[in-house]
Order: sequence, then structure tokens, then C-alpha cells
Amino acid sequence: MRSRGQEVERSEIKKEGEKMSGFKELKVWQIGIDLVLKVYKITESFPKSEIYGLSSQMRRCAVSIPSNIAEGSSRNNPKEFTQFLYIAQGSLSELDTQFTLAQLLGYIKDFNQIEELIRQIRSMLTGLIKAQKTQNPQTKF
Repeated sequence: MRSRGQEVERSEIKKEGEKMSGFKELKVWQIGIDLVLKVYKITESFPKSEIYGLSSQMRRCAVSIPSNIAEGSSRNNPKEFTQFLYIAQGSLSELDTQFTLAQLLGYIKDFNQIEELIRQIRSMLTGLIKAQKTQNPQTKF
């Protein structure tokens, strides 16, 4: 369940009176954007020595998730879309590992909220990949 604050953040993506279309309508993309915003906020408090290290890597991985979903969905090719979903899944796993490291290093105390977003996105990506394979059985993935 999303808090009111998250809905407000996401509504900023859409200009007043503008209808969202394409990848922006995908719930997994929307949650991915929420994750990016949270990662940026969390990494602001990391030590300055991590600005080009773990902090930067976490931000790049987080941005990669909705970016690959968007790019893949814009390809109009089920095989390519699926490949980009796999790339997003890989970035998600990298980010999960980096959060574990950040916690072990004492940079963050609790990342249950982030873990939940990661679980949601992983589940949704897996579902989308399965749906692509089911809808297009003749296409070799």
C-alpha cells in the first residue's frame, strides 16, 4: 500500500490535464520511479567518501530499472521488451545487493520499505516476462 506522499510524488510526473500513456501507465514503471526517488533521498545521507562509489552505483542501478522498462515497452517487439525487462531485473538485483552492503557498512539502519518495493518490482517484472512468453509462444526468448 502506498502512502499519500508517494502518490503526490508520482503525480508530479504528469502535467496538469495531460493523460499518461504507454510505459507511464505500467504500474511496475510507476513503482520503479518511487524506488528511484527513495534511493536518491537515502543516499543523500551517505558519507561524502561514497559520492563516487556506492551512492553513485545505487542511483545508477535504481534509474536503470524504470528506464529499461520504458525503453523496452517502446520497442513494439515482444522479444526486445522481454530482454529489457530482464535487464531491469538484473539492475534490481544489483540494487538489492548494494542495499545489503550499505546496511552492513552502517550507512542505513532499516530498509524494510525499500525491500518491499524491490519485492513488488521483482514480482511484477517476473509476471510481465511470463505474460510476454505466454502471449507470444512462437517467439524464441
